[in-house]
Amino acid sequence: MSQSLTQTRYTISEVEARTGLTQHTLRWYERIGLMPHVDRSHSGQRRFTDKDLDWLAFVGKLRTTGMSVADMVRYAELVREGEHTVGERRELLERTRRDVRARITELTDALGVLDYKIDMYAMKTVAGKAHR
Repeated sequence: MSQSLTQTRYTISEVEARTGLTQHTLRWYERIGLMPHVDRSHSGQRRFTDKDLDWLAFVGKLRTTGMSVADMVRYAELVREGEHTVGERRELLERTRRDVRARITELTDALGVLDYKIDMYAMKTVAGKAHR
């Protein structure tokens, strides 16, 4: 038997449980074109595959980067258009990587300020206890 005939299929409830995404979000992703076409059972129930779960995990990482929904949808469109869009997909991901690196720098600087303040308060707390 071929892999496609034996491939595991998941209901929307199972995907919700596995991914933490609500059914509403999964339907929305499909409606806006962020999800590739999801197969349906003979009764019309969505049947997700492992490939769909992998895609959702990737989309989750893109969301974590702060990529806009519009850019995520554009990326999904480019994937569906085929190999001739590899360059444009790469540019989109490289731009997102630059944004993530800039955000990491901002957060590292903010963390340094927090660490400094916490250390100052820790010294004051220790000094205050020594005077009791």
